[in-house]
Amino acid sequence: MSVAGLSRRHAPALGAAFLLALAVGCGFGPPERGEGPGGRQQPLALSPEEELTVGRKAYQEILSQARGRILSKDDPRVVRCRGVVARLAKAAAIEPLQREINLRVRGYHFDWRVNVIEDRQINAFCVPAGLIGVYTGILRVTGDSDDALATVLSHEMAHALAHHASERVAQEQRSGGNPLRALHYERMQESEADHIGVFLMAFAGYNPDEAPRFWQRMTQAHGGGGGEMPEIFSSHPSDKRRIRGLAARAPQARAAKQAFDEGRIAPVGRR
Repeated sequence: MSVAGLSRRHAPALGAAFLLALAVGCGFGPPERGEGPGGRQQPLALSPEEELTVGRKAYQEILSQARGRILSKDDPRVVRCRGVVARLAKAAAIEPLQREINLRVRGYHFDWRVNVIEDRQINAFCVPAGLIGVYTGILRVTGDSDDALATVLSHEMAHALAHHASERVAQEQRSGGNPLRALHYERMQESEADHIGVFLMAFAGYNPDEAPRFWQRMTQAHGGGGGEMPEIFSSHPSDKRRIRGLAARAPQARAAKQAFDEGRIAPVGRR
């Protein structure tokens, strides 16, 4: 198991919500093209309004079908997760950071909301528009470290900020459902969410060096990584590739945050 942008277990709920949005359509035309994270071209299937509607509907379906109980808002685990998300969401609103990652957020509404579900699975998810679920199983891996928890939550939030679910629908419409191509695309999105997430961590005041250390612990939680399937057949990069990528990105994220703090990266209009 691994931290997923959206657990496979929730695919039917989100898929139904996507199909509903695409069926009613709201007159939305073919997927638009434009620059996405990192300057790459990014086709999207949903408008900002549809993305918000779909995300809220899918979130309610997932919570209603959860096997474990939804923890109360006063539970310390919920309070902790919501505090970390609040800091990360504040960082996500920093315009120079949005520019650094080249996020398309204008016109979008992110309903950053967190629920914690009593469940042993080592996972978390974030549906479109920023609605987050955390399973208590992942909290055993993060332990008491807020930096580790920020690693998980920033990665999930990155999927929403980058509109990855909407993009996957657009790609499936274009590719005709080629499974290997779809897996390749999902691995790319996972790596992209790692990149965005480690920058969110740094700008929110968390230590980005914890990200590769967290994934080393995840490797141990997987049994040392020996049971991983070949990467080409997986929707996620291998743990080794993830750790290398995060270790390379962490110094870049720290340098960007330092430049911002020193005023060397200013918001547009404040130069």
